[in-house]
Amino acid sequence: MNNIGISRWEAAESINARLKALTREPIWEVSDDYYNGTILPYYEEKCKASKAVYEEAKGYIPGGVQHNLAFNKPFPVCFTKADGAYLYDKDGNKYLDFLQAGGPTILGSNYPAVRDKVIELLQDCGPVTGLLHESELLLAKEINKHMPAVEMFRMLGSGTEAVMASLRIARIATGNKRIIKIGGDYHGWSDQMVYGTKIPGSRGLLESHGIPARMYSLTDEVRPNDLDMMEQMMKLNKLRGGTAAVILEPCGPESGTRPVSAEYNKGVRALCDKYGALLIFDEVVTGFRVAIGGAQQYFGVTPDLTIFGKIVAGGYPGAGGVGGKREYAGLMAAGVASGKHRAYVGGTLAAAPISAVAGYTAIREIDRTNACEIAGRAGDKLTDGIRDLIAKYQLPFVAYNQGSICHLECTAAMSYDYSSFFIGRSALNLLRTKDMIYERKDSMERMGAAYMANGLVTLAGSRLYTSMATTDEVIADALTRFEEVFRHVVKTGKGTGRK
Repeated sequence: MNNIGISRWEAAESINARLKALTREPIWEVSDDYYNGTILPYYEEKCKASKAVYEEAKGYIPGGVQHNLAFNKPFPVCFTKADGAYLYDKDGNKYLDFLQAGGPTILGSNYPAVRDKVIELLQDCGPVTGLLHESELLLAKEINKHMPAVEMFRMLGSGTEAVMASLRIARIATGNKRIIKIGGDYHGWSDQMVYGTKIPGSRGLLESHGIPARMYSLTDEVRPNDLDMMEQMMKLNKLRGGTAAVILEPCGPESGTRPVSAEYNKGVRALCDKYGALLIFDEVVTGFRVAIGGAQQYFGVTPDLTIFGKIVAGGYPGAGGVGGKREYAGLMAAGVASGKHRAYVGGTLAAAPISAVAGYTAIREIDRTNACEIAGRAGDKLTDGIRDLIAKYQLPFVAYNQGSICHLECTAAMSYDYSSFFIGRSALNLLRTKDMIYERKDSMERMGAAYMANGLVTLAGSRLYTSMATTDEVIADALTRFEEVFRHVVKTGKGTGRK
């Protein structure tokens, strides 16, 4: 039992070629008749309680929701119960859960063993004391057991906070200033990392409103899967402050939405060693999902620092942390006003007992049940079934997976690359492409609405996470529902950039 969740790694060149071809296609989406006559009436007639909550929430919450993933067309559905592979909304409708809270619940939603431990702790300790609790030690030791490179671990409140801490550590450890990130990677929403997010080369164009341009003065972006470009950037950086670290998502930007070659991470490791930079793996999604030892186990690459989120709290709040080799992780400050040359990090509710005990229990259960492998096999079966449906209905969609991380690209909204626009391309073409991206994003969300109206909860209509609870019966049910949507997909004249 190796508990590795990826049984196959499709060539990145093949997937990316198909995604690029999809960007050249007009948009294919559910027909207006189906969307207006079946999908929208579902929400209006079957989700009245959800709509009422949302309408009132808009008066108290910006956008009406507290989390980005919660917003779906035509309005957010309000969920009240989670159980394994299923979700239930406020109106009592039942759904297949392929969101799994954005990835952390590989055991299945509201897993009993984790829930029971949390309830037991609440009876004795309550959720937080602000002081040391043994569960912090248990969690750190359990992580080290499966990821030997994480010799020390500091729990924080989120993946965003963990990334911020890791960059401080890298600059202290190396004495260098600059950070290289991969175009399209998502590393949270701190100022210096909202750069080239989702779309390579987009720099400060798409998601960086409210962030002064100078905040990016020490952040460099290189194209994914391009080791030559990375080495050129490292050579340049020797003249302007040095490279402190390369930070990346090991399966490719946006959890493999833009996949990389199987040997890419080894190439980055070699470049970091050559130029004296730390290698930071962002394993917020991949940690304890693609393998019990994370992507670093699967690829056989040892990072200097590892970013955690989600799963280290077992799906409970307070989901984040950074760990790594003792010489680097030990550079984080401990105690009050130490005065030492250390990276200052904090968080009043970080490593709260409720979070630490949930994470410790969840990781032990993932190990005991072989959850990564079981969920990975489910991802293979689901993806293969979707591919068969794509072929049956002669659609240009692209489906692939990295174990339990499954991708269904209907518009390839995130498969554009702005990098080339900065060399010999006009600003007009750049703006036209930006318009096409948003048009395709809108279509992606329309498909997501169709899936949910058919009882399928996905991540924005383009990503699905399987779990240990995703049985063959669940997959068969899901494929029947996907087929119902695909039957109503038509080719439109949208998405070409032509007005």
